[in-house]
Amino acid sequence: MDVAVLGMGRMGRAIAGRLLGGGHRVRVWNRTPGRAGEVLAAGGRETPGIAEAVAGADVVVTMLSDDAAVTAVALGELRPVIGDATVYVDCSTVSPDCGSALAAAFAGRFVAMPLIGSAAAVTGGHAVLLAGGSATALDRLAPVMTSLAGSIRRYDSPARALTAKLATNLMLLSEVVALAESFAVGRAGGLRDDELRELLGASPVLPPGVRSRFEDVLTGPQDTWWSTALGAKDAGLALAVARRADVDLPAAEAVHDRYEQAASSGLRDADIAAVATLYR
Repeated sequence: MDVAVLGMGRMGRAIAGRLLGGGHRVRVWNRTPGRAGEVLAAGGRETPGIAEAVAGADVVVTMLSDDAAVTAVALGELRPVIGDATVYVDCSTVSPDCGSALAAAFAGRFVAMPLIGSAAAVTGGHAVLLAGGSATALDRLAPVMTSLAGSIRRYDSPARALTAKLATNLMLLSEVVALAESFAVGRAGGLRDDELRELLGASPVLPPGVRSRFEDVLTGPQDTWWSTALGAKDAGLALAVARRADVDLPAAEAVHDRYEQAASSGLRDADIAAVATLYR
């Protein structure tokens, strides 16, 4: 298929590279050019504007930072130039309300498709897709979804797929904070880092999702693939879903506050594991 990928952050590049590896023809665009080097080396083509990227595309994918960025691109720049038969897919983590607004604007050909997993998981084909939209649009997307991941969960609306993503993200964000606080308790009682590593590193109570961040939480973050600022944003979106249903989430409130504090204390662009810095 002919696919346009708009947004060349780490995840956008991983998506484009994975699609190229699946035999699709890929054009890419980014507000700031020059970030798609490995995609171009793999056979992708960078365009100077959105109109050039989406011309003749079967599928357009956006992977952007938040509701405002997605809305600006989708409704401000994409909608006037997208083809009538093109399926529009947003892989960003945005609010269910944003997903519903895009579904209304693109009338039956919009799919919210957030991914669970890091950029490395996408590149390796290990990410999980949460795809929400009409059955017709999802069926048309089958070649793209199959190329991106082996595990696909389908939902009957974009809002439900995005809710599933927020529920998942809140769990991981909470687990990272809980691990940082476990380390803080151990250190407060005199345990060394090597003792904490031996005690908790292979513990059956350590969830698989946070296992890959164990060393970063213990000794300090290395690479960033999900920043504290975006973690705070996602926790806030999850809280908004619960508040709309009059559900109180005191633990999630505390988790949200921790990431807000980390982001405002000079760690905005650091990985979510940097929340552990607040306890040192």
